[in-house]
Amino acid sequence: MNLEINEARFSLKYSIIYTTIILIILLVPFAIYDNYTYNLEEVKTELELKKKSLLIINEIERYDGRYQSFFNFPRFKSFQAGLYDKNYNPIFTLLNQPTSSLEFRQGYHKLDEQRYYVTKFLDDGYFGATYLIVETKFNIYTIVFNILIVFFSILFITFLFSFMILKNFSKPFKEINKMLDDFIKDSMHEINTPLSIINLNVDIFTQKHGKDKNLSRIKSASKILSSLYNDMNYLIKEQTINKTNKEQINLSEFLKKSVDYFDDIAELKGIVLKIDIEDGVYINFSAVKLQKIVDNNLSNAIKYSYEEQEVIVSLKRISNRAVVSFKDYGIGIQDPDKIFSRYYREDHTQGGFGIGLNIVGKIVNEEKIGVNIVSKLGEGSCFEYTFRTKTS
Repeated sequence: MNLEINEARFSLKYSIIYTTIILIILLVPFAIYDNYTYNLEEVKTELELKKKSLLIINEIERYDGRYQSFFNFPRFKSFQAGLYDKNYNPIFTLLNQPTSSLEFRQGYHKLDEQRYYVTKFLDDGYFGATYLIVETKFNIYTIVFNILIVFFSILFITFLFSFMILKNFSKPFKEINKMLDDFIKDSMHEINTPLSIINLNVDIFTQKHGKDKNLSRIKSASKILSSLYNDMNYLIKEQTINKTNKEQINLSEFLKKSVDYFDDIAELKGIVLKIDIEDGVYINFSAVKLQKIVDNNLSNAIKYSYEEQEVIVSLKRISNRAVVSFKDYGIGIQDPDKIFSRYYREDHTQGGFGIGLNIVGKIVNEEKIGVNIVSKLGEGSCFEYTFRTKTS
């Protein structure tokens, strides 16, 4: 049972969730911001084109042919310009793009990625030109890139701060869970000693004085506690158990011994444990995990059976498979799909924590064991498990 919180995983998970929420919240404001930035850039571009047009016009108006033999047309790094006559033919131009698709109308114009500003002259004092066109490239990708930098910078800072805050936030929970984990481990250790003493003294008394009904009840109750203890102990040592090597197990003898162990518990309800076990069936499996599967199924079959009924444990070899089944005649299961869920109990009057079959469910998933559950309310249930066999 690992109650320890993984700080990094906890912080990473919820930082991603929090950042995703922030991302969703920011989408609309950033869409508005993107549109605003785009329109602002258009206005700035128009103003720059107007400014360059005025600079060119001022230079033309300052030209005096009486004292200057030629006119040096202004040139700019990111802007091109040209003079055109009334028929839209170039008088002088630095524009690289053809003007056939241009609209020769006073004002600001857009054409694909190009932006133009057209100035129309009212007289002929500009080298016979009717139009002045100033052109520049409108780089929308730079705008988008800058917006994305701002956007992802906000997300990164949000994620970083979330991660740091949540990492510190999880520390108290980690300490509490460590204390709880230590408490459970210590409690389990303390429980084991008195249980062993009870079982040992009952066995000694029975050997000296024979079977006693009251002592049988005590021993049955201690076995139930032992089964619960073993489940809790398995959860505590689960990570270690998963690393243990498998071994060749005589499944036939294993089942018979387990049935003998639960015989005292079954007697409390007048239940008869019957076996239909084929001899000489071997599997390659973890003994600890197999014990959990068998013990929890036997325990539940007895617990949920009606009194004075029987529980049948069977083992059949079918081809290269070993099929183990536990059949009871009891209350049945309302929702078989949930039966392996942690803490799930359909009948809370029967006690228990709802962890036994959850352990079984985890083991069958880990070991790829076939499971089939047949149940009918008021008539009983049958749990069937299919293992790979190993020749003896």
